Amino acid sequence: MDRCVVLVDAGYLLGAAASLLAGEPARSRITVDHAALIQGLRQRAEADTERPLLRIYWFDGAPDRVPQPEHRRLRVMPRVTVRLGALTRSDGRWAQKGVDAAMHAELTELARNRACSDIVLVTGDGDLLPGLMSAKEHGVAVHLWAVQAADGDYNQSEDLVAEADERRVLDRAWITRAVRAKELGGSCAPPPAPRPEIAAILSAPLPETAVAAAAAAAGSGPDTEPRSGANGSARPAPAGDRAPSSGDSGSGPSRGVPTPKDLAVLGRPPAERNADRNGQPAVTPAATLRWSSDKGWIERGGPLGEPEATAGLPTLAQLTSAEQRWADREEDITAVSGDPFEVGQVFARRWTERLADPAHLPQLSAEYPRIPHRIDGELLRYAARFGLLAHKDDQIDEHDRYAIRAGFWREVDLRSAAEHGADAG
Repeated sequence: MDRCVVLVDAGYLLGAAASLLAGEPARSRITVDHAALIQGLRQRAEADTERPLLRIYWFDGAPDRVPQPEHRRLRVMPRVTVRLGALTRSDGRWAQKGVDAAMHAELTELARNRACSDIVLVTGDGDLLPGLMSAKEHGVAVHLWAVQAADGDYNQSEDLVAEADERRVLDRAWITRAVRAKELGGSCAPPPAPRPEIAAILSAPLPETAVAAAAAAAGSGPDTEPRSGANGSARPAPAGDRAPSSGDSGSGPSRGVPTPKDLAVLGRPPAERNADRNGQPAVTPAATLRWSSDKGWIERGGPLGEPEATAGLPTLAQLTSAEQRWADREEDITAVSGDPFEVGQVFARRWTERLADPAHLPQLSAEYPRIPHRIDGELLRYAARFGLLAHKDDQIDEHDRYAIRAGFWREVDLRSAAEHGADAG
């Protein structure tokens, strides 16, 4: 068959690109436009081999072989097939298992079945040498592509280079069409807009400092902890009510001693919440240091129930029809990148757009920064679909939780502002 096939070792391609652009092979140091990368691979393969593309195989590792957000995006692209090996952690480092074996099996099978006339290998691993030699024996031309090495030397097995029929180098100019180095301290994906609220989250004072400052501002004694009211102002906590502990697993904190993990600021910048409903300045020192879920922070509306103010708020599942659920899954697979902030925005957009009772939106906004417990748990379960679990006790990373909830509140703010503008008009 006069067609070409591309086999990509993602660990090599993206690791070498990170070394070239960011100075180290950690893929967390780069951001990738996968659509542009796939298109570039296809165009380059068809130009180099002078054959139409049959398929691009993308080989990568994933924890427990569970597809990550990038794999979900790739596997729905035209002419792309994703093959996943295991990703395991040993001595503090991640290692792929099964990826080389899968590439070897695919390479030899394609050649044996004469499925193509040319195979492009994007890899540097010498373990593929037997497969490459086998493909050549079946009459297939093998093209080996390398990523430009950061130090100007080879980043491929010399035996592999020697055995290939053709060799090309993907230079810096080609790589930067789809890959760029990430700013130090940046998020996992390019931010669509500035995120001052996340900067505020990470620069917030430690809880003991915050508690002391709030206590002094409120004029309370040393045994009284500050507590946030609906407008964000500080008020004394009732006797016996303690701050949540660090045992959160995504469904809301438990009671215990406050820690930085539990008393982190979430959502919007304090400047957006510095006045009460009468237009008077609110007492805000340390009052922004609050967990997003209401569990453990306010008195419940009964032994098992939620506070009356939020007990009537519907969950997204209750607002979603079967047809919408199907459309949501399609959007999640094809359009949602999995960036934590974006995940929170998508969830909030769906929730606000499907509300039947317009009173529910201001009702939710009044609870800022606490997301009602049922909705908060549903939000974090939704986020877990995008591979945001830290793979340790099935918890979502602390920073990711902040970003998820900040995205949720940002979208609620936008919708509230739109509703207010429509009413004013």
